Amino acid sequence: MRQEWGRLVALLLSQFRRLDLVEDALGDAVEAASRTWPVDGTPDNPAGWLMAAAKRRVLDRLRTEGVAQRKLPLLLTDAEHRQEGARTMVDSGSLVEDDVLRLVLMCAHPALAPESASALSLRLVLGVPTADIARLFLVPEPTMAARITRAKKRIVGAGIPFTVPDAGVLPERLETVAQTAYLAFTAGYAPGTGPDLLRADQAGEAIRLVRVVLGLRPDEPALVALLALMMLQHSRRDARVGDGRLVLLGDQDRTRWHHDEVAEATRLLARPELTGPLTPLAASYVLQARIAAEHATAPSAADTRWDRIVGLYDVLLQVVPTPSARLARAVAVAEQHGPAAGLDALEGLDVPESHRPAAVRAELLSRAGDIDAARAAYDQAIAACRNEVEKAFLVSRRDAL
Repeated sequence: MRQEWGRLVALLLSQFRRLDLVEDALGDAVEAASRTWPVDGTPDNPAGWLMAAAKRRVLDRLRTEGVAQRKLPLLLTDAEHRQEGARTMVDSGSLVEDDVLRLVLMCAHPALAPESASALSLRLVLGVPTADIARLFLVPEPTMAARITRAKKRIVGAGIPFTVPDAGVLPERLETVAQTAYLAFTAGYAPGTGPDLLRADQAGEAIRLVRVVLGLRPDEPALVALLALMMLQHSRRDARVGDGRLVLLGDQDRTRWHHDEVAEATRLLARPELTGPLTPLAASYVLQARIAAEHATAPSAADTRWDRIVGLYDVLLQVVPTPSARLARAVAVAEQHGPAAGLDALEGLDVPESHRPAAVRAELLSRAGDIDAARAAYDQAIAACRNEVEKAFLVSRRDAL
């Protein structure tokens, strides 16, 4: 479902132009597959099965609405038009050939606020669960569900066409597209819910999306820096999980890192586009990528230059003073100056809907020898954690006290 969701949404929209029906129909098809495939077996063409089931559901809904008599002849297409290469939008397709990017660009319409556009793209195009999107935006799940619903209604109500903008307006949407891609990457790199610590295919799709956009805007600093950042983080994917358990950065087998990807990312960071004046978004990606590069190029955990990392976080907090950046800085401060300094850096920090501040506090309290307080902080983190692998890790750390 994660691999095919965006492409199937694109193909269904190319035929039916009904955003409200397409997502529901595809969701119904996935639900039907979860019931029938374990009994009947997985079909030879799973994506084709889902596509056919979703189309039947859309047509059923249209008949129920009483519009089938006048719309049905326009909706049905010949088999050759239903193949994978079918156009998603009604434009000529001369600007963007990638189906997923075309849908992301549609969602990035100026009529939608950037946050709503990114949330809608994550849910509609990339199939990220609403609960995970809510945790990415640090809001409760019902709030995010309502935001996505309003964005869908806005697209329908405002009559936003299924067209790709021409080259003159494409740059103004790239920032939203970049933010969406990084959120999608994060949803794959560190899922907020479910049984997976890592969804490498989803993270890889986000990287592919950035490569496609960079092909259209090869000198865009934000895209160059973002690709470097994502590749540096993604390069550690094989070492982050061991026997189904979380492996912390300092304990990872660095021979399992993808050093060719580290090398490519390092070359990207050396490109001249990143030396001139930058937008705040581009600057934040450059700083985060340089932090990731410090980790990726250190020969061992003991050789990590935490002083440089703390300095980079200090600058990052001037550019984008986010709670997540402050939390990461507190970890770096603790590594450089000890757990007491890290705890001081955490003072007053609140990251709603996240278990990570409590988890970091628990670890630092444990290192400082305050076992009772550490156990209480672990209990708080465990109660807030929705990822099964991370929760098991936190439980093991608490029990080890």
